[in-house]
Amino acid sequence: MTTPQQPPSPIPGGWTPPPQQQYGPGAPYGAPPMQVRLVPAAPNGAPLADFWYRLGAYMLDGLIVGAISMVVAIPALIIWMIYFFQEFEANANTYGSTYDPAMPFASIWIFLLIELAIIGVVMIFSYLYFVEYQLRKGQTVGKRVLKIKIVPADPAVTVLTRSDLAKRWAVSQVVGTIVPFFSYLDGLWQLWDKPLQQCLHDKAAKTVVIRIG
Repeated sequence: MTTPQQPPSPIPGGWTPPPQQQYGPGAPYGAPPMQVRLVPAAPNGAPLADFWYRLGAYMLDGLIVGAISMVVAIPALIIWMIYFFQEFEANANTYGSTYDPAMPFASIWIFLLIELAIIGVVMIFSYLYFVEYQLRKGQTVGKRVLKIKIVPADPAVTVLTRSDLAKRWAVSQVVGTIVPFFSYLDGLWQLWDKPLQQCLHDKAAKTVVIRIG
């Protein structure tokens, strides 16, 4: 049987050494208290995706849509160039000259029509990708790679609808194409939006973007 440890005897002069502190598991002696970085959370409790994750997914998705669009754009531009040079040669043979003042204007109008057609095709591809594909798969390729996902801002709503994704697409893609510099404002809005870090297209559709991995 061991004798319980007695407190230290008083030292002459009235001073008694302080009792020795018992250290158990935890922070080592002299270490500063541990600081926990709070991660912004969505209303459903999931961590919000930060700016860099969203930017990475946006750039990857943009490359995919751009590559698909080039499949249509490049042949269209080649056709326009062939038409331009054929018209140039026909005018030279008809008028005995290498220049017809009316020819460049006609070619420019055709070029503008081709540009509008290309923009229309890009819009169709972007809708199919950002709305229909995402509705079917749950994420775009960029979001899947970066492990982020769009969810409703209302935690009581668990499923995204086609209408939700179409609103996001209309604001980010259509308005962003028509209004100069709107895409920059839309994308940067999340940096100062509190507490949900929403872009303008998020607000239009009442959605947030969360981390899932």
